[in-house]
Amino acid sequence: MAWRGARCKGDGARFVRLLAQMRPVPYRQGSVSIGGLMARRKKIYEGGAKILYEGPEPGTLIAYFKDDSAPTPEQANPAAVDGKGVLNNRLSEFFMSGLHGIGMGTHFIRRVNMREQLVQMAEMIPLEIVVRNYAAGEMSTNLGIPEGTPLPGPIVEYYLKNPAIPHKPMVSEEHIMAFNWASQQDIDDIIRIALRVNDFLSGLMLAVGVRLADFRIEIGRVWEGDFMRLILADEISPDTCRLWDLRIPGERGGERGGDVRSVQMGEMPSPVDTTPVADVYTELARRLGVLPSNVTHQIKPSLIN
Repeated sequence: MAWRGARCKGDGARFVRLLAQMRPVPYRQGSVSIGGLMARRKKIYEGGAKILYEGPEPGTLIAYFKDDSAPTPEQANPAAVDGKGVLNNRLSEFFMSGLHGIGMGTHFIRRVNMREQLVQMAEMIPLEIVVRNYAAGEMSTNLGIPEGTPLPGPIVEYYLKNPAIPHKPMVSEEHIMAFNWASQQDIDDIIRIALRVNDFLSGLMLAVGVRLADFRIEIGRVWEGDFMRLILADEISPDTCRLWDLRIPGERGGERGGDVRSVQMGEMPSPVDTTPVADVYTELARRLGVLPSNVTHQIKPSLIN
């Protein structure tokens, strides 16, 4: 079955070859001394899965990846998973570095240690951008489309992030411009970024036997003098993707295969999925070469630097 998520034919294979040679991207905007950080740091923000601390230089932050997961409609207080934060930190570094290598602007500067990375501060646009390649989750439930149905092309959706609203409502481009969350030029740039990330991730995942059904990203604004540009922020990890394992014969969606991880928009693996969540993260990291191929889940994974 042809992969329908990518827009630019042939890019997926090229990205895989590029990532095979990829290394963490050094911070080129000035020296950063992480060793000089005090043990007690100023906390800027704490979410369900990460804590943001003040960075060592103006305009930087330290992102600490927790083992906790963000609350979902199905689980108000999801249980922590030992080692998840370590793997998400490394996987997000892997994806962000690869995107940087193909010219995508991201907030990632470098990984500091097993659980932390140095990132560029950005003014976040209050939206979650979701790209769907296959019908699943909320789309299947609300529209009655069988899960696993391939879409004719990637569909980009917008969800409002507002702490005062317990859920994230879907909004239109007209809503976004009417309430000044983003301009028309911003929306055009967001779509371009989202589709480019989709092309990159789709090819990368397919190369290791995983299908990218959908994923979410967040976008931030940064200024360079009077010039403003949009960059990819937050994280890319199994927490932000819905991934289907093509190496496991599937019962749903024809050729789709079994779930590697299904957490997009608050969804968790179905009750019949008995695979431990920690093993899911480890398996993806192993296939991508982030973990050695002979490693099974450990509380403190041994990562390849």
